[in-house]
Amino acid sequence: MARNLIPPKAPAVRFRIEPAYAPREKVARLLHLTEPQFRECASKLYARGFPLPDETTGMYHLEAIDRWSKRKRPDLFPETGFPVPTPEPPPRVDLGAKAREMYEAEQRRRAEILAQRRRKS
Repeated sequence: MARNLIPPKAPAVRFRIEPAYAPREKVARLLHLTEPQFRECASKLYARGFPLPDETTGMYHLEAIDRWSKRKRPDLFPETGFPVPTPEPPPRVDLGAKAREMYEAEQRRRAEILAQRRRKS
């Protein structure tokens, strides 16, 4: 007796695939902007190194956007390997030399005043 065996139907989505690329409106949302706001400031973003869209599809690479974002703040993401700018220590001041300079400047000022008084008299 032949049975009509119907194979089980596979679910429509077996597992989630994270997208690598996203359209402009999704990227705008990722940056907490509306699409018109994103268009308005896109040239400024590109000037700061924001990833350009793919030439063929016009889609933006999400990982590139994440890396760009982390590169802006190496102090928060040291694991990215980008150097953290260290502030230069203030130059050391030799207080003795500074006092000597001030004393000599005062002596020159007094000498000028005396010279002016002598010329007047």
